[in-house]
Amino acid sequence: MEVTARTVKELRERTGAGMMQCKKALGEAGGDMEKAVEILRKGGLASVAKRAERAVAEGRIEAYIHPGNRIGVLVELNCETDFVARTEDFSRLCRELALQVAATSPRWVSSEDVPPAVLEEQVAKARHRLTDDGLAGEELEKSLQKEIERFHEENVLLRQPNIRDGSRTIGDMVTEFAAKVGENIRVGRFSYFRLGGTA
Repeated sequence: MEVTARTVKELRERTGAGMMQCKKALGEAGGDMEKAVEILRKGGLASVAKRAERAVAEGRIEAYIHPGNRIGVLVELNCETDFVARTEDFSRLCRELALQVAATSPRWVSSEDVPPAVLEEQVAKARHRLTDDGLAGEELEKSLQKEIERFHEENVLLRQPNIRDGSRTIGDMVTEFAAKVGENIRVGRFSYFRLGGTA
């Protein structure tokens, strides 16, 4: 299939990638639009890992107050440039993160933020409960891994399934956005407030 200006334009609109990247991806995919999207996605995700150490001094703080004014959230999302921070897509991602925090009230941004003592306590409790249920050996270890995975999904923002699309985690959303804009994107922190609550 021939690579035309129209197909390059369509791919750019779908992915936000540069013109030359789109032309190259379409060439590799033999003009197949879906294959070209996948090539760009994989290339973008690979380059995200390379950018992970770059400084993120720009961004925005998003505030969300749930209807009824009983739950409020502040989320800090960081990026490399103020150009990206001012885009509508960046604002939309910030709003999605704020809604996620309001709906699920996670405790930490990433797994690395979970204090070792808390994780050890969770492992000990789960091991005790599973042992009481009669599990041992390999079956116990597999079940223990599932319990710890569930703990992370419930309490770590980046590991949580997206409330709108359970097939993607919040971490996936942030990584995909970073691949799309070509910058290091990082969730800096968040605060969750509940009227009369301790969190």
